[in-house]
Amino acid sequence: MDITPVVPGDRQLIQGYGEGGFRISGVRHEGSVLVHPFATLAWPVSGMEEVSAESLMPLRDAEPRIEILLIGCGERTAMLPRALRESFRSVGIVIEGMDTGAACRTYNVLLSEERRVAAALLAI
Repeated sequence: MDITPVVPGDRQLIQGYGEGGFRISGVRHEGSVLVHPFATLAWPVSGMEEVSAESLMPLRDAEPRIEILLIGCGERTAMLPRALRESFRSVGIVIEGMDTGAACRTYNVLLSEERRVAAALLAI
């Protein structure tokens, strides 16, 4: 039985992760990525200590605007700094941190519900 969520063909659907990268809408991306419903970008971040408001700006400023930003923290969930969460909340974006696998699955579910979601995913 196929459980792939139904999403419009122009959306970025995460199809797989692991071995240092991701498969998104049929394209293999090596390393960490920023995923917006309409684009996937390389993200030059390899650990949670490098995650900052500046590194996430392409998603914060992307159009159409997002409401939810999922941070895939790697193999384990990590606490996101309060200042980071508050800086995004001030512009109407809620940030949630979780392990990368959970972030991929949650992104796909929210995308299929046509929510305004994006993900910043550390490669595992």
